[in-house]
Amino acid sequence: MRLFALRDYRRLFSAQVIALFGTGLTTVALGLLAYDLAGPHAGMVLGTALTIKMVMYVVIAPLAAAYVDRLPRRTLLVLLDVVRGAVVLVLPLVTEVWHVYVLIGLLQTASAAFTPTFQAVIPDIVTDESAYTRALSASQVASTMESLLSPVLAAVALTFMSFDRLFLGTSAGFLVSGLLVLSARVPDARPSTHTKAWDKAAAGIRTFLRTPRLRGLMALNLVVAAAGSIVVVNTVNHVRDRLGGSQPDVAWMLAASGTGTLLAALVLPRVLDRVSARTVMMTGAGVLVGATGAAVTLVVTGLATWTGTAITWTAIGVGMALIITPTGKVLRASVGRNAIPEAFAAQFSLSHLAWLITYPIAGWLGTNAGLPLAWSVLAILAGAGAIGALLLWPRHDGRGTMTRLSTPARHVPSKERSALAKAA
Repeated sequence: MRLFALRDYRRLFSAQVIALFGTGLTTVALGLLAYDLAGPHAGMVLGTALTIKMVMYVVIAPLAAAYVDRLPRRTLLVLLDVVRGAVVLVLPLVTEVWHVYVLIGLLQTASAAFTPTFQAVIPDIVTDESAYTRALSASQVASTMESLLSPVLAAVALTFMSFDRLFLGTSAGFLVSGLLVLSARVPDARPSTHTKAWDKAAAGIRTFLRTPRLRGLMALNLVVAAAGSIVVVNTVNHVRDRLGGSQPDVAWMLAASGTGTLLAALVLPRVLDRVSARTVMMTGAGVLVGATGAAVTLVVTGLATWTGTAITWTAIGVGMALIITPTGKVLRASVGRNAIPEAFAAQFSLSHLAWLITYPIAGWLGTNAGLPLAWSVLAILAGAGAIGALLLWPRHDGRGTMTRLSTPARHVPSKERSALAKAA
């Protein structure tokens, strides 16, 4: 089956891509807005805003997965896009830091409900097994391209306009995304096997806790968050204050991390045909541990350079892609079709719970105690996460030689059962 021959998938994928680029521009613009409002304390402002984001994701995403089968999904997705577009439109008008916090809370509440709902729609539209696998890959490629191109587009735009205009582009992107969703046929959710909302919200997390490979994935989430927080929260102050760069320089440095992600994404499809997801993801953890160590060296020695920072940021991008790209495949192979929305929602919340830990360290500790201490703590967390993943995810999990799968085979459809051994 040709994936993009499916009209509804094509429109939903286009909506996802446009919304992703809007989100990417918002990330760059928010960092510059924080610097404009708080100067040297921008890291604390940005760290607080992103912490609010993570709280919303951890709390709202499981509830969205729990109630998604009770609501018309197309209407919900369009409404959430409209809310996000309206909030972003107001952001450049704020004059106080607390205004940013309130608007970010509203924006991320909508985003936290949108993402698991959107992810749950795809398997209902793309019913062919191989096509669905390609859909997961296409979604990851879209995220990868966004991480690379959004900072580049922002850097180009900032050469002839102020950063607050970036918010206008973001708002327009969310509205176009909503129109595309509105033009697609989005089936309502099938009833879940869980009758109570909180049971459904907790079902995915229980699956994580009892499945060896998914416990390892939880530890890998911490590695990604520890390294990623350095880039997301501290790039603006590192480039502006330590390297003496400009607003476009901030965007170009963020693009360096995106370049690393793109390079890894181009290589990974062929690698994953020959190498297990576990091996690829553990390699990514090793890269991130090394990259966070290099970041600490840059700031502790006081010899931070443009070249050294760019190389480190690129390595972080590579390591994050090595872990994130195979995640959908691992989740898909660990649960039955009816449990996919709950599993993705659980991963969404658990991964953002890790960011909830690391964002305050990068923002608050980095501002009050300095980047050397904050990055050292993050490097230690990355190392702990990598070690935890190695211990929690047995090498032969899924092949029946060491650890039995926690998801009984009889609960997994036959087409999915054949994929179980490949995931690990």
